[in-house]
Amino acid sequence: MSAPRSASRAWTRGCVRYNDGVSDLKGKPLVVAAPARPGSGEKYLTPQGFTAIRDGIKRAAGGAGAAVVAGRLPPWLKARAPTGAGFARVRGLVREHRLATVCEEAKCPNIGECWNAGTATLMLMGSVCTRACRFCSVDTGNPHGWLDPEEPENAARTVELMKLRYVVLTSVDRDDLADGGAAHYAACVRAIKRRSPHTAVEALTPDFQGVRADVETVVDSGIEVFAQNVETVRRLTHPVRDPRAGYEQTLEVLEIAKRRRPEVLTKSSLMLGLGESDAEIDETLADLRTAGVDIVTLGQYLRPTVNHLPVRRFVRPEEFDRYRERSLALGFLECVSGPLVRSSYRAERALQRNNAGLDNRRTG
Repeated sequence: MSAPRSASRAWTRGCVRYNDGVSDLKGKPLVVAAPARPGSGEKYLTPQGFTAIRDGIKRAAGGAGAAVVAGRLPPWLKARAPTGAGFARVRGLVREHRLATVCEEAKCPNIGECWNAGTATLMLMGSVCTRACRFCSVDTGNPHGWLDPEEPENAARTVELMKLRYVVLTSVDRDDLADGGAAHYAACVRAIKRRSPHTAVEALTPDFQGVRADVETVVDSGIEVFAQNVETVRRLTHPVRDPRAGYEQTLEVLEIAKRRRPEVLTKSSLMLGLGESDAEIDETLADLRTAGVDIVTLGQYLRPTVNHLPVRRFVRPEEFDRYRERSLALGFLECVSGPLVRSSYRAERALQRNNAGLDNRRTG
């Protein structure tokens, strides 16, 4: 026969439930294990209280197909492990000021080289994107309007402490915000300029859904370079990019920026190895030049997880040299082109007219 409910409740209150946390046992402190980090493609609850998907793509969405290119990476795609005093110092600053960096969130292979050189690409407005592009490993979710009001000053202090002469600011897409985060982005730029007026700022922005006023808010904030990545050729834009992104929309955003402030350099980036043809690459480069783009970067697409799109081919270093020559012939001020190049790679050296010091002959 079961005990009366009141007696049962009294007994329960006097005991430690199985799922209750305890700080000590018989006077000795207990060490409680931290929650397990969610696996790639799994949902989790962020510290801000909203749900996100680790690495951006659900496990079932893109993991069914095997990569066409299998086996070990070719030798020209080997990057050094991120170690060294410079790397540790930059990582410490990023942690101290609670900043997200695209270097970490997008699993950039150049993180060791860049951080040891004392540079970093800061990612604004958190580390959860409202979009789910199938090439990108940034977490995806709906932040429901959350923003860190301290971020502008935190970013400015970090740039000042790092003594940067050139900084790249990028961000996740924030379709949950009325202006796509343009005002917050501009506030970060202005805060950096107040503390470090001689630091050049490159803004690698979302597309703000093509809204002219929002693009102009960032362009007018005091930046030297405005970047919006087309990512891939027209035919592959979908499924490579989120449905809310678009080939023509990116071209329009770049045109808006150039018309608003012609003295601001405009920039875009193209990933190779997703199945595009040489003719399609040429078409994309021509479209970018027509939009007034000054600088373009070309790099190899690398599959961040098995849930993302597969690599269709590995582009050889000498091919990247040929694509650079084609780009310069179209009138770009510079084309930084190489297997490990990313949109912000050696960004401060882009106008040295020497492929940012990159020699592809040594990587082949």
